[in-house]
Amino acid sequence: MLLLALGLLCAGAPAFAQAERRVVYVAPIEGIIDLGLAPFVQRVLDEATAAKAAAVVLEINTFGGRVDAAVQIRDALLGARVPTIAYVNRRAISAGALISLAAEHLVMAPGATIGAATPVMAGQPGGGTQAVSEKTVSYVRKEFRATAESRKRPALIAEAMVDPDVAIRGVIEKGKLLTLTTDEALKHKVAEHRADSLEAALERVGIRDAELRRAAPNWAENVVRFLTHPLLSSLLVTIGMLGIIIELRTPGFGFAGAIGVGSLAAFFWGHWLVQLAGWGELLLALAGVALLLLELLVIPGFGFAGILGILALLAALVMSVVGSGATPEFLMLAAGRIVLSLLAALLASFLLLRFMPRTPFGRQLILQGGLGAGHEYGSAPESDLRWLGKRGRTTSPLRPAGFADIEGARVDVVSEGELIEPGTPVEVIRVDGNRIVVRQTTNTNKEEKT
Repeated sequence: MLLLALGLLCAGAPAFAQAERRVVYVAPIEGIIDLGLAPFVQRVLDEATAAKAAAVVLEINTFGGRVDAAVQIRDALLGARVPTIAYVNRRAISAGALISLAAEHLVMAPGATIGAATPVMAGQPGGGTQAVSEKTVSYVRKEFRATAESRKRPALIAEAMVDPDVAIRGVIEKGKLLTLTTDEALKHKVAEHRADSLEAALERVGIRDAELRRAAPNWAENVVRFLTHPLLSSLLVTIGMLGIIIELRTPGFGFAGAIGVGSLAAFFWGHWLVQLAGWGELLLALAGVALLLLELLVIPGFGFAGILGILALLAALVMSVVGSGATPEFLMLAAGRIVLSLLAALLASFLLLRFMPRTPFGRQLILQGGLGAGHEYGSAPESDLRWLGKRGRTTSPLRPAGFADIEGARVDVVSEGELIEPGTPVEVIRVDGNRIVVRQTTNTNKEEKT
């Protein structure tokens, strides 16, 4: 029995060791840091906590992105209940530097860089970046300092990454922005280790032979990142306003209105999921749409309700882009983007309404409002159409209906409303259905005189 128990214990040892193997979650931080990235990082942290993972590794290679998105990720890392490791491979610039400093452990690959985090505003496409106010720089500088202090890293080094006015003797002079290489980060105790690979980075912090579970954004998170991209969100606003403007200029509610409302709904849904748009913005947008529908369906023309609806909708769009706590510069930039989208929608609607009816496709969509003249557009019998343009004399009073003698035939005719006495010369001017309309005339032809 002792030998049997020993054999069973030896047989179960590999399975026991496999069950005890530690798990490490790996989340890539690549490309532009946008608001759709924050929910992804939070989901990975929650999954790792539920699985009792050994750590979560953020593999960072980014030139930066939105400050508010980086702040959300920073807060999630500082509040994580699982060990976190930032592996900088190859660069953590701007917002990426804040995320790296927020991790519990910071490991850098050879030849990596970290820093250059002064805040700027992205201008219009092709217009470069714009400087921000001292208030914004001060806020971001203190975010970096507080993050470094919470992880026991040099706070002044973190501030020098943001503000060029911060000078550190032997490190950076005033007027220069701090960016550190791997060797410099190790020297100034910003990073803890150097590692050639992710597995080597885990070994440096004491985690060996771990199961790596690489996470990736799911379809919903990819959709959110897609919808909240600055270029696409501006395009959605333009299409939404274009559809509403065309719908206001045409009767009823049809394809253009559905496209416009759908585009705005996609815009607000994406910004709702990243916590930029809240109930206030949604209610304001719904009030704007309700006022526009009231103007469209109830009140004739376009007046006070329509103007209020457009203003409410624009205010909701601007608030959804900037979120809470936005700086005045960013608020003006966001308002400029929305106004530019509105102007683009106005120009596009003018061109569509002016030139589209002239195209073959546009003519198929537009119901012609009038009918041409001539007997070919009428529904009169062929026997009556032969009297068109003929002359004769009335044989009875026309009040306004009566009879006339036209080319020897007794014809049932009607005047245009006036009373005509018997024996008066008349001429057939038109045939409306089964009505032969005549008009009094003073000239007769030779057949009538004979």
